Amino acid sequence: MYSRTELLLGEEGLEKLKASHVMVVGLGGVGAYAAEMLCRAGIGKMTIVDGDIINESNRNRQLIALSSTQGQKKAECLGIRLKDINENLELTTIDQYIKEEMMLEILKADKYDFIVDAIDTLTPKLFLILHALELNIPIVSSMGSGGKLDPLQIKIGDISQSYNCTLANMVRKKLHRFGVYTGFPVVYSAEKVNPEVVKEEISTNKKSVVGTISYLPPIFGCMCASVVIRKLIGLEIYAEVKDNRYYANKKERKEIICQK
Repeated sequence: MYSRTELLLGEEGLEKLKASHVMVVGLGGVGAYAAEMLCRAGIGKMTIVDGDIINESNRNRQLIALSSTQGQKKAECLGIRLKDINENLELTTIDQYIKEEMMLEILKADKYDFIVDAIDTLTPKLFLILHALELNIPIVSSMGSGGKLDPLQIKIGDISQSYNCTLANMVRKKLHRFGVYTGFPVVYSAEKVNPEVVKEEISTNKKSVVGTISYLPPIFGCMCASVVIRKLIGLEIYAEVKDNRYYANKKERKEIICQK
């Protein structure tokens, strides 16, 4: 099944993917597509994480959201699909929201070669990024795909380079408090969001709902997968950004994280 992938990447490149373990956290509009693209590309071992269930409003953009899957657990549903693509995939399914107290336990439970962060809730997203950096696990983080329509404005760059994204702005501000200004790639859109497409709706995980279109989150997911694949086979995605504050404050940042 990977003959055409091998033709593109070469035998060595394909073997690197088969030997890699990638974790995808958040299996909604972005994460499920990222996970499937990684599986189809030949990643040999995956851990997928999400504690949510599929609901009707997911059907406009989410890979596994169908009338026949409504009410099912996202992690379990996607797990079945991934194994149907590659029966040899070594798969761990975690049907939980991973909060701060259990994040380190999961991250230290196995060796991960890459993490895809597709979480859309700020606090767990922040701590997943921070712990991944502290443990030296490469991570790519998806910023906000909601409220966007133009796929040509989607970009890949260092977190410090992101702009015109509310989620990225909040992530940057929170990371600055921990002395982190740079050091990992993000997928974001530079398209400005019309305030009229944002509706206040306070729930367990969110304070607002943003209008979404069918094709933008999948493109974000595919771009996240592209970062993982290209990095694993040794390709440079963009010119790395170096900021001395990241390295100078590493000990202090670790102490703050532990206190939190």
